[in-house]
Amino acid sequence: MTIDHGALRVDIDRLVGRLDALGEIGAVLGPEGERGCARLALTDDDRLGRDLVIGWMRDLGLSVTIDAVGNVVGVRSGEDPSLAPVMMGSHIDTVRTGGRFDGNLGVLGGLEVVETLEQHGLRTQHPVAVAYFTNEEGARFQPDMLGSLVYVGGMALEEALDVRAADDGARLGDELARIGYAGPTPCPAAGAPHAFVELHIEQGPVLEDEGITIGVVTGVQGISWTELTITGRSAHAGTTPMRLRVDPGYVAAEITAGVRAIARQMGGSQVATVGRCEFSPNLVNVVPAKVTMTVDLRNTDEHLLQQAERRFEHLCETLAADEGVTVERRTLARFEPVEFDERMVDLVHATATRLGHSTLRMPSGAGHDAQMLARVCPTSMVFVPSVNGLSHNIAEFTGAADLQAGADVLLQVVLELARPVDPAV
Repeated sequence: MTIDHGALRVDIDRLVGRLDALGEIGAVLGPEGERGCARLALTDDDRLGRDLVIGWMRDLGLSVTIDAVGNVVGVRSGEDPSLAPVMMGSHIDTVRTGGRFDGNLGVLGGLEVVETLEQHGLRTQHPVAVAYFTNEEGARFQPDMLGSLVYVGGMALEEALDVRAADDGARLGDELARIGYAGPTPCPAAGAPHAFVELHIEQGPVLEDEGITIGVVTGVQGISWTELTITGRSAHAGTTPMRLRVDPGYVAAEITAGVRAIARQMGGSQVATVGRCEFSPNLVNVVPAKVTMTVDLRNTDEHLLQQAERRFEHLCETLAADEGVTVERRTLARFEPVEFDERMVDLVHATATRLGHSTLRMPSGAGHDAQMLARVCPTSMVFVPSVNGLSHNIAEFTGAADLQAGADVLLQVVLELARPVDPAV
């Protein structure tokens, strides 16, 4: 019997059920009952989440490998063992105030594609793989997308294992071993996938605002993360005249306002964010001795991103000289903008259109594992809307109809790439 490949659809109830089950690990509640998730990389909750997803992989008969940086890949064999796999995936770690869809959808959507193939007894020429990568968020260890960066050879394994956690100084390699995910498979990976496709929520407001169902992602904007350590002189808040202060807190405030001004003046896709700012000694009546803060600059154009970085550097130097403080800069992450394979982008667009969905070609403002995989194989992404544009927020939500649409596009794209084989009559 011949299977109508184009008519295959995922089981949305099964997908939502897995999203809910994984979301219960590290679950957090919002003030109005929103159910979010705090499952930071290489914590005990991350181990529990990893265990759950690996269990689902094995239930589906996938061959599971864990590499030396903790990346997990489950493979469904293909009819031709000499062919490289078509890979889907993302991550399952979250930020501290995260939701249940960011990253998780790409992994569990991939498992749903595999289960749909199994359900219909459909084989493919290429193997089909589902992966989740370690520490995509960068919320605990920097840089972000660390696992996928090591996977493609963009960061040495030894360097990655020596990275220290931002919160407690724990060593990444030690935490991998502690939770039982320092795997035996070497990395970088021995061979590149045939192609990589990542299903993801948009994490922004554009699709919802324009009433579009599927975002056809053309690439990922460049990211520049910098940590600043501003050192001044601690003093009494009441007895020290303003003209005699060497105040790192003031400089931190000026930098916060200054990088926002840079983004506004440059316009276009330039954005700038101060996401963390810590004062020492952090007392109400003491001029601080030191401030540690982070600055996140992003742009879709590498030359403009470099321009923003130069202006930011000049701002720091000027403020340091004027106030008499020292400003030390440390790069946490730096990735150039990435353009996805044009044929892969066109395939996502054509597939979504064939399935009757409205589409919008758009760059991603957030970083994703797909931008790392694009270094070694043809890559694309499928976006679905985020309600109110929220992400990295416990109120993050995407409705079932949009989840269904995105997962169906993923299924059909993978079928096209993996080349289905009809069972013998």
